[in-house]
Amino acid sequence: MLAIDLGTTEAKVGLVALDGRLLGLSRAGYATDGDSSAGRAEQDSEAWWGAVGLAVRELVRLNVGDIVAIGIDGHGPTCVAVSDDGRATHPAIIWQDTRSTAEQAELAAATGLHGWSLAGLPAALWLERHEPDAAAATRWYLATWDVIALRLTGRATTSLAAGQPFPDPSVLDAAGLPARKIPPAVAAGTVVGEVSASVASALGIRSGTPVVAGIVDAWASYHGAGMVRAGDAMDAGGSAGGFGVYWDRPLDVPGSFSTIAPLPGLYSVGGAMAATGRAVDWFRVDVLGGGWTTETLIAEAGAIPAGADGVVFLPYLAGERSPLWDPTARGAFAGLALSHGRANLTRAILEASAFAIRHVAESVVAAGAEVRTMRVCGGPARSETWNQIKADVTGFTVEVPAVLETAVVGAGIVAATGVGAWPDLAAAIRGMTRASRQLRPDPGARGQYDATYDAYRRLHPAIAPIVRDLAAASARAGPR
Repeated sequence: MLAIDLGTTEAKVGLVALDGRLLGLSRAGYATDGDSSAGRAEQDSEAWWGAVGLAVRELVRLNVGDIVAIGIDGHGPTCVAVSDDGRATHPAIIWQDTRSTAEQAELAAATGLHGWSLAGLPAALWLERHEPDAAAATRWYLATWDVIALRLTGRATTSLAAGQPFPDPSVLDAAGLPARKIPPAVAAGTVVGEVSASVASALGIRSGTPVVAGIVDAWASYHGAGMVRAGDAMDAGGSAGGFGVYWDRPLDVPGSFSTIAPLPGLYSVGGAMAATGRAVDWFRVDVLGGGWTTETLIAEAGAIPAGADGVVFLPYLAGERSPLWDPTARGAFAGLALSHGRANLTRAILEASAFAIRHVAESVVAAGAEVRTMRVCGGPARSETWNQIKADVTGFTVEVPAVLETAVVGAGIVAATGVGAWPDLAAAIRGMTRASRQLRPDPGARGQYDATYDAYRRLHPAIAPIVRDLAAASARAGPR
């Protein structure tokens, strides 16, 4: 399977065997154009396509076997406005963008759908209202995975999981979002079309290769992490971070989502953060100047005791989503003293990512869900120190997948099922994933982490008014 994972900062493309082995992985990055004061966060979808092309061409040189299908996942909810052939008519409005808050509320009231169930539609409605020239040039509003499928096959579709709700076209028209700009729905995991001859030639793959309708990256990670039963949970890793658990019924959890799962009969409950994964890179590159490797920093942090010697970090460097839903939230270090150094701050950042998971998970558990084990995913899961911190802070048993690029594997699983290589998703997940090791929480660390987590919870409400005043003063001062 050729598996395309369109992440927030880079495209990862993998060659995934039918037993789940990752035979090759290539990646290429792209930038986000943002203005936090205006709530704007945009990307060039042409840069996505360029990154995918670079990564695919690099991979096919490996010549490890025939590519029998292509699977795609991508970040979201993101709105991609394109022409009939998939060319950008406006920068993609990505999930970090907050300008469509009013449209979100309006569509929620009109449709009864909330949060992720509305996908990129609020951003599309915002664009119709505020960017009339771009809206007039737009033929389709697509999700990230759907625009890659369009570029590969020439066919525009809206990929929906079984049972996934979607607004009635008349409601969209009444709100001012032309329903004709939303492509026909297809079932996620079914074949959309075949790779066109021109694209195949450019990418170095076989013309006619089936392309399978894709899913959001969180769902792909669920598959690649091996989640199949109620109580299976996942730490998404990645640049944003997130926590999700499967349960046998929907739950009402303030500040979190509860939606259908991409497996029949299950529901997905949890929340996505904004920048817990990126915080280490921010500290390493933007603060320290890039003279240190992530591995070195984490090794230093591993020598610091639980609680980081009294330092607490808020990881709200891009605002925060679940469970705060506060785009004005900002990061902070608290408790600094002359005795603290680089290792303490790194330790506090690692612990904050675990506190963010606990912050989401505790409400989910209080609402009635249970967590059997939590699979850790992505780059952070390479670190035994970081994995153990997450186990100790949350109290969950942590399992490490054999392949950490779970979204890539998940896209491969969807592709394999879509072309009949496995009888269904559950069978494919069981056959293509496994855990390599397990870490249990250390009871001796619980007391310290409970105290530090309590400080973490109280810190944001305490400083939020001050942070907003600082932002307002900065906005009044204007650029210099």
